[in-house]
Amino acid sequence: MLKFAEENEILVRGHTVLWDDPKMQPSWVKKIKDPEDLMNVTLNRINSVMKRYKGKVTGWDVLDPDVTLFVNEYNTIENPGGVTATPVKEKMEEILAYQGNENIKGAIGAQGHFSPTQPNLAYMRSALDTLGSLGLPVWITELDMPKCPNQANYFEQVLREGHAHPQVKGMVTRSGYSPSGCYKMCLTDGNFRNLPAGDVVDKLLREWGGLRVQTTGLTDSDGFFEASLFHGDYDINIAHPLINSTASHSFTLTSDDSPPSPFVVHV
Repeated sequence: MLKFAEENEILVRGHTVLWDDPKMQPSWVKKIKDPEDLMNVTLNRINSVMKRYKGKVTGWDVLDPDVTLFVNEYNTIENPGGVTATPVKEKMEEILAYQGNENIKGAIGAQGHFSPTQPNLAYMRSALDTLGSLGLPVWITELDMPKCPNQANYFEQVLREGHAHPQVKGMVTRSGYSPSGCYKMCLTDGNFRNLPAGDVVDKLLREWGGLRVQTTGLTDSDGFFEASLFHGDYDINIAHPLINSTASHSFTLTSDDSPPSPFVVHV
């Protein structure tokens, strides 16, 4: 899977290596009675996984000093009930306050398991404001929308709200198809034909510049061309029809490029 992702320039994000929930642990873990044995097994698990996938993932829902550490929680942006965003923010502040954690790469993961009803976008926005107030990257990590008559519409609303927030640096959908069918939401059917939710993703990627769309235009009389661009990698091809001159250039636009400055190319 990682080889496929690398060949297709797909970022991979690591999920939980350890989960403090008996329902999510192998049965043999429950048979370990000695705390020291449990600690050794835990450390072996962390070290083996971290070494095996070192440099191959963009972040982990577990501490690794070489990649981004996510505190990944549910019921943070979905609705005012449950966990809510404030305790997650406070937990991240507590982690960062531990001795030796001053320089770790921290981030917050909001899972995004919404109900099959009209999303509370005002609450979602305020929750993202709360999580983003630490100045750390925020990712929506497991976004899904259960089946309902307006599934695709609600899904699009949530994606747009997340994309519009300046601290949201990534969104991951929980939408993989399996032979047994969809868990809550699928982007395609078993033959990789788009379902309505998949059409939403393709539409937004085209709109947001994620499908390698091209922007073309002519400069004004002073030789300037202005375009609104999203963060990402760009290739520029410039042609001067009168003198048969061309130029090419590549650049990366990031959140550090603020305020934006003119990009000058001489042809």
